[in-house]
Amino acid sequence: MNKTKKGLGKGLNALIPEAADKNVDNNIEIDIQEIVPNKSQPRKEFNQEKLQELSDSIAQHGIIQPIIVSKIENGFQIIAGERRWRAAMKAGMKTIPVVIKEISDKEVMEIALIENLQREDLNDIEEAIAYKQLMDKHALTQNEISIRLGKSRVAIANTLRLLQLPEDIRRLVIEDKLTAGHARAILSIPEIFRERFAERIIKEKLSVRETEKKAVHIKNNGIDEVKINEKEIRNSDFVLELQEKVQNLLGTKVSIKHKNSKGKIEITYYSDDDLERIIRQLID
Repeated sequence: MNKTKKGLGKGLNALIPEAADKNVDNNIEIDIQEIVPNKSQPRKEFNQEKLQELSDSIAQHGIIQPIIVSKIENGFQIIAGERRWRAAMKAGMKTIPVVIKEISDKEVMEIALIENLQREDLNDIEEAIAYKQLMDKHALTQNEISIRLGKSRVAIANTLRLLQLPEDIRRLVIEDKLTAGHARAILSIPEIFRERFAERIIKEKLSVRETEKKAVHIKNNGIDEVKINEKEIRNSDFVLELQEKVQNLLGTKVSIKHKNSKGKIEITYYSDDDLERIIRQLID
């Protein structure tokens, strides 16, 4: 299920213009081992086949375009060009051409996000997570993100909505088995029906338009549409009741994923001390 993304209204040069930056050294070669990935890199999935192709090209022709890095305490951190760096490592290169820039953590994250969006390298979930990090870590509003990235505020808001999906459905979007359009239609129906509906979309190869129509039907006739029987609904109510009891017992967020008499329990903790407290409660 391929997706098409519109180009951004702002490029990398809008954030890091060469002419205005006095802290720039062009085409400097540094030890590849001194470089570490950007911890705020929004892209988490790298296609290994394409990475190998790039590595083979680099081994034969070298790196034409330097990567962009910033100086950190024990070396350099990548701002833009992690895929080239990974491919160069794979090709066995000892040094790599870089451009060194001194910029803030917020600008590092924005540049990494813009680079990936312009090259359409991010899946929709990674894009949503990146927007959320800009909001949480740097107190940017959706409107400010919209202006900085040259995308509409509605597009930002619609992408952020994907984070409301359960983890299993997020994974389907990451694996390109569902598009963002399918995912937003899934979000419009009651939570109890979502995973079953996602399976049906993939099995029947439904288009986004067909999915949206069926989502409207599910909201009105949900049980018949996804064939959930009374026993499953009773089980769901029982699981929610158990989930609430465990949350009250542990004093933290708990999520129970239950399907066909099996599943998993997710327990959220917010610090090392919180983790230690929860473990003590579980083993005592």
